[in-house]
Amino acid sequence: MTLDLSSLDQSIDSLKRALHVSDQNTKNLSSDLTETLRAGVIQNFEVTYELCWKFMQRWIRTNKTPEDVDLLRTRKDLFRMAAKYELINNPEVWFDYGNARNLTSHTYNKTQADVIYSLAHSFLNDAQYLLKQLELRND
Repeated sequence: MTLDLSSLDQSIDSLKRALHVSDQNTKNLSSDLTETLRAGVIQNFEVTYELCWKFMQRWIRTNKTPEDVDLLRTRKDLFRMAAKYELINNPEVWFDYGNARNLTSHTYNKTQADVIYSLAHSFLNDAQYLLKQLELRND
């Protein structure tokens, strides 16, 4: 079964554009506008992260054995299996992305927001890699 990857593609593109705009403009803006741009990046990170793990799960459920699917008890299991099937390179960094995502949904703290904003840059590369792998194997 072919997966419709358009929502993931659009989400990754939106994160990429948000990071670009934020990186290019924060030096010249007030702190309020800078914080607003960063909040937009963090929201794009949240949405893209959620879509990434859901597409990993869909791909595995669609393309692998029931025994593999039975092993998907936690999100960490999912990331390990996604790495096993080379959808992602390193499950450990995806654990970090998951931890960051959990922080965004429970509290707002400027220090945490700065960390998540910085993490969004590396996450973009990993999300793009995932999308490329899904596109290559989407049959």
